[in-house]
Amino acid sequence: MFFYELREGDDDIFADVLLVREEEMDADEFFELVQEIRHRIQDNFTQDTLIEAIAEELERDHAFIPISDDRLSASVNVSKLDDDNYLASIDSDDDPDGPDYRGIFVDLPRGDGRPN
Repeated sequence: MFFYELREGDDDIFADVLLVREEEMDADEFFELVQEIRHRIQDNFTQDTLIEAIAEELERDHAFIPISDDRLSASVNVSKLDDDNYLASIDSDDDPDGPDYRGIFVDLPRGDGRPN
């Protein structure tokens, strides 16, 4: 198995999609393929992000498998504390009141009246 990554964003905020493929593809060839797909679909896709749209094309036409939460068979929370170890739910339908969002990390400078 060979692993590939698509990244989208800048130095502060980014998203990524990991892909797996049984046959190795040269990095330059992978780059050129991604660029060809990007040029073709960048103004017309229905997925949440461009990288998700590219990953879908790579899966459909080029034998890549995106590694996504939809493909999880199990998720285990691991901690040094026994009570914090558990089998986590991977079905978003299990908790209809649970959060439905994408996370974002913001590093705000301290000072200028901002709380510490």
